[in-house]
Amino acid sequence: MAALTNEVKGFIVQALACFDTPTQVVEAVKNEFGQVVTRQQVESHDPTKACSKGLAKRWVTLFEDTRKRFREETAEIPIANRAYRLRALGRMAEKAENMRNLALTAQLLEQAAKEVGDVYVNRQTKADVPQENAVPTSVQVTVMDARKRDADA
Repeated sequence: MAALTNEVKGFIVQALACFDTPTQVVEAVKNEFGQVVTRQQVESHDPTKACSKGLAKRWVTLFEDTRKRFREETAEIPIANRAYRLRALGRMAEKAENMRNLALTAQLLEQAAKEVGDVYVNRQTKADVPQENAVPTSVQVTVMDARKRDADA
């Protein structure tokens, strides 16, 4: 195993805090620093895993702070915003329709309807069917003898 500098360790910890998989982090470290690390080496820097019990306090703190900030700032990520996704789906649907790709257009319209929330789904409530929503007018109670088999009354 290659010795990691603090810069690489910090990069690994922050990437894991942002929910990147160990495989993604291995590839990112190779691209960013030109250093080859193993998935096991990356996992040893994830405080949520049992294999990283001995991880230094500063890396655990960095992990927790980064994860907290990542979760709070998801509103700033455009694709996490429903309005952004709907606008993108609208642009794609228009383009697909102009290309006369009706199947793709229908799929995009369905996706947009699902994004809005159950608009595409046809559901009836009990209030829509009046005969099933009727209030009973009388109740009849009959006492039967449970000791006799096939007793009528």
